[in-house]
Amino acid sequence: MVAEYDVAADISKIDFGATGVTEILQNVRMILATPEFSCPIDRDFAYNPDIDGPINLVQAKLTSRIVNAIKKYEPRAQVIKVTYQGDKKEGKLKPVVKVRIKDDVEI
Repeated sequence: MVAEYDVAADISKIDFGATGVTEILQNVRMILATPEFSCPIDRDFAYNPDIDGPINLVQAKLTSRIVNAIKKYEPRAQVIKVTYQGDKKEGKLKPVVKVRIKDDVEI
């Protein structure tokens, strides 16, 4: 059975010694929590959440950007699904990504 994990943007606690699945999930959380251009060493790191427009279009663009960022910066995680929490009327979307860890990663 392959484990799947729900990951949201939360970097309140960083484990600098994380390894295996813990490290991968922490990396995905960091990608979700870091706006593009905010990392001085790598301006392309993370994804660009700055989009205005109809909520369905925004979600589609964000989903594409999130999937591409995770593929690029944490290829050991496979995105299964992206859902959103938050107040759509207020325009606040918080992505939650369901990922599967690729088979060749030690747990």
